[in-house]
Amino acid sequence: MQYTEATQGRVFVLRLEQGDLLPDTIESFARHKGISSGVVYLLGATDQDSKIVSGPRDAESTRVPMDVNEHLLNDVYESFGFGTLFPDENKVPFLHLHAGFGRNKNALVGCIRPGVSIWLYMEVVIIELLNCTAKRKVNPDNGFTLLEID
Repeated sequence: MQYTEATQGRVFVLRLEQGDLLPDTIESFARHKGISSGVVYLLGATDQDSKIVSGPRDAESTRVPMDVNEHLLNDVYESFGFGTLFPDENKVPFLHLHAGFGRNKNALVGCIRPGVSIWLYMEVVIIELLNCTAKRKVNPDNGFTLLEID
């Protein structure tokens, strides 16, 4: 295990609107406000044609980048999620967020990295982390952008 300690900074409450995109909107906001690290909570709904990833197709694969299970949301889904923001190798905030999606009796959970579009609106809370040495770096073994602790 590796760890670092950080302190809590500013807290932001956002209302995302119909058609806003994740992760783009949150990463853009973080750059604009000078947030390099943080914790992100979200609650709302996602629009049809949004894409999520739910793990590798083959956990034993050595292919880089690794093949992943991509899912297209075929309708509007209720959504909630939790994620973290840490700077990548270029010191740009990079959001890693997993979310749950539900409609009627159908439920999915996955990473929003491929692109999720907001339906109607979404509530987001960002808690800034200060004095944090964690960062994201591309792992050559699998092609994923993973957390590294200095």
